[in-house]
Amino acid sequence: MFGLTRATPRGRSICKMLDQDWSNSSFSTAPLKALEALLRTHHASSTKVYVVNRMSTGRDMKSQVRELLRELMLGREDPDGFFCLCLSLLGDTDTRTHFLDLIKPLLSGHEHLHSQLTAIFLEYFSKDEADELELALTLSVYETKQTKPDHQPHVPPCYKSYADMTTVSSGVDQPNINDEAVVAENQAIAKWTLDTEGHKTTCAIKNINKDNDDLKVTKSTRSQRRRQRKKQHLLKNPSGPQPVLLWFRRDLRMWDNPALIGCLELGAPVVPVFLWNAVEEEGPGVTVAAGGASKYWLHQALMSLSRSLEQRGSHLVTLKAEASSLTALQGLIAETGAESVVATALYEPWLKERDDSVWETLEKQGVKCHIYHSYCLRDPYTVSTRGVGLRGIGSVSHFMSCCQQNPSSGLTTPLDAPAVLPAPSTWPQGCLLVDLGLARMPRRKDGTEIDWAVNIRKSWDFSEEGAQARLEAFLRDGVHRYEKESSRADEPNTSSLSPFLHFGQLSARSLLWDARGARCRPPKFQRKLAWRDLAYWQLCLFPDLPWESLRPPYKALRWSSDPVHLKAWQRGRTGYPLVDAAMRQLWQTGWMNNYMRHVVASFLIAYLHFPWQEGYCWFQDTLVDADVAIDAMMWQNGGMCGLDHWNFVMHPVDAALTCDPSGTFVRQWCPELKALPDDLIHKPWKCPASLLRRAGVVLGSNYPERIIIDLEERRAQSLQDVASVRRRFREFVDQRSGCDMVPVPARLVQEALGSMEDVVSREGTGFLLPVITRMEFKHHSEDPDRQDNPYSAVLKGYVSRKRDETIAFLNERDFTASVMFESAQRRERVEKDWCLLEGLPQPTVSRGRARRTPTRDPYSKVPGGVAVPHR
Repeated sequence: MFGLTRATPRGRSICKMLDQDWSNSSFSTAPLKALEALLRTHHASSTKVYVVNRMSTGRDMKSQVRELLRELMLGREDPDGFFCLCLSLLGDTDTRTHFLDLIKPLLSGHEHLHSQLTAIFLEYFSKDEADELELALTLSVYETKQTKPDHQPHVPPCYKSYADMTTVSSGVDQPNINDEAVVAENQAIAKWTLDTEGHKTTCAIKNINKDNDDLKVTKSTRSQRRRQRKKQHLLKNPSGPQPVLLWFRRDLRMWDNPALIGCLELGAPVVPVFLWNAVEEEGPGVTVAAGGASKYWLHQALMSLSRSLEQRGSHLVTLKAEASSLTALQGLIAETGAESVVATALYEPWLKERDDSVWETLEKQGVKCHIYHSYCLRDPYTVSTRGVGLRGIGSVSHFMSCCQQNPSSGLTTPLDAPAVLPAPSTWPQGCLLVDLGLARMPRRKDGTEIDWAVNIRKSWDFSEEGAQARLEAFLRDGVHRYEKESSRADEPNTSSLSPFLHFGQLSARSLLWDARGARCRPPKFQRKLAWRDLAYWQLCLFPDLPWESLRPPYKALRWSSDPVHLKAWQRGRTGYPLVDAAMRQLWQTGWMNNYMRHVVASFLIAYLHFPWQEGYCWFQDTLVDADVAIDAMMWQNGGMCGLDHWNFVMHPVDAALTCDPSGTFVRQWCPELKALPDDLIHKPWKCPASLLRRAGVVLGSNYPERIIIDLEERRAQSLQDVASVRRRFREFVDQRSGCDMVPVPARLVQEALGSMEDVVSREGTGFLLPVITRMEFKHHSEDPDRQDNPYSAVLKGYVSRKRDETIAFLNERDFTASVMFESAQRRERVEKDWCLLEGLPQPTVSRGRARRTPTRDPYSKVPGGVAVPHR
């Protein structure tokens, strides 16, 4: 017994007939008639016809398929022919079950072939009711004219007799094809169709009284009419529910995806789609929302999502929305007949504005839109300062107080992934993933490709399963060291889950749920999720956060514009090993831990005197977890322009005692220095010439000289510049507390204070609010001629939590004592406000000798944030 396939849709339909007849242990003459017509029609064509032995075992057939797969990868076979051969070898049932598993080897290096084969597979096994109607009609006419059947087939209740049933059609005039071979083929296929499922489809046929012999059309015209009938059938077929569009954006996962579960609750076929419009993603200003590294991660994440959907019987439709996302959605709705669109909310102001416009337009057109919130733990547009006030705004403590004072719905249990997704009868037209241009590589002049992402691929598993595996490994081991040793760059003490969180391959809710369920529950790790939500809240309050400094005076600082220094910082060629190692890690893997981000940011701003926007743009382009809200907030804070001043500066040499005490991190990313001893590897300029020679280090040759020499001088210059602009713009400095004042949205002030009568307001600046300010800045503003700096923000490194006496004394004096005093004052204020609200007497404050700092010390006060009276 033999099976036949041909690399065309018509040949594949005949193969399907033969396979199903064989599987039912019956062999009718209709497929043979179709086979004869097929061979006669295409005898002179260049189309391949394959005859394959079907009397082999399942194991032999699969081995033959693997051999064919090698031929395909070598370019000796085309995807259509390969699929047809697999169909002949395995049969209809086994192909449906095993084909996607057999082509998995193509995912490594032959993604384009895998996408083509997947599309052919889905097209073949999708039910085409329009073709079945046409074939059933052809059979009925043929049977009426040629033979009288021995028994009448099943007649649906809507027809009086078999003759009535055979005179109806699909509502489109059927052509008369003069080619006898094609007619014979159609008749053979139609007989098989009617015998199997004809009685299910004839009820949808409308009555026409057209004689097929009166029409003559070409094959191309017939194909065009068939495609038009498919669209009309999708839009007008009342027999089943219309599909729902699941618009994936930054929720690329199966587990704990409320939008995905919401689609299933609608009880309709699901069409997962991903739309890409680079202009809409970028938004206004300089956001660099879609950098090179993050787009490459997105490409890989979409490939993983597509595989997950295929395992559940579905398929991801990718589409390049060149005009706009709204236009693309409207086209998909028209093509599929969808009546609902489901999506997860995005919180960037420009994307929210786009989404609101899309939802409004679709609702007017009768399309229901269902929006789910799962990207953050708390919808940032629902956070309120009511009952908390504005004191300390910008800090994570203030944000958490706002969330606790104005709670939303509780944290529910994460959702399981669905086992299967209902698929539509016909899939809409999309494009290949590679056509989106997310992973496009540059080319040299000779045409060769520059694969800059090779190390990124080696460093990460981009799948949802990879995210779960990394989380489990962290909760099993690293979480126990996170609280005290998360700053270590030489040890894997951090979770490295930020890119998975950014693209929604891991939900914030499931991460927090698992962290709480772990044996060790470090509050520091859980607070990172609060920092993430805080960043999005700030972006909602200040839409220009990615490019505009929140503290106006600091825009007048004397920033550097030296391109040589900037490029040396970007490429890890500054001459400071710790900074260079971190920047090289970023360039090669697209990631570095949070402590090292502080180190390189402090070096760029406090020592090289570059504006924070330069660091923000570079991070957005090179980080795989590049997040507009988080990067903008952190770079503004580090650049002295955000709501919350960093009250510390990382020293490019001394910080190594904390994060890389033995030089392991530097040796990994700066291998030219690996032979230097531990105590000198972070400062090779102090090594004797003989030691450098033995280590093979030539400063200025295989390792760069330092681009700046006197770090203390550069820091002092930075402080003088800040003091100068604070004196120039005194209207932005609170004369009572010495804190900087920032214009805040009127809505925020109205919400927090109830009225705005006592808030300082100046023409052109809006409402000014005192915010947290670094204490050394206050000191220099009060006494600019004083040489020493008792509130130096430069942190000294330490090898362990047990610091040596000198470093402990300096940190206690310069940083620790003042921060402890701030915390004590904050607690006193909270207690005082609570007593005032409850009508209780004011608590007595101890004024004994236990206080370490004078009561009226003007530099240790937390910013006032309260109504500032007019002077």
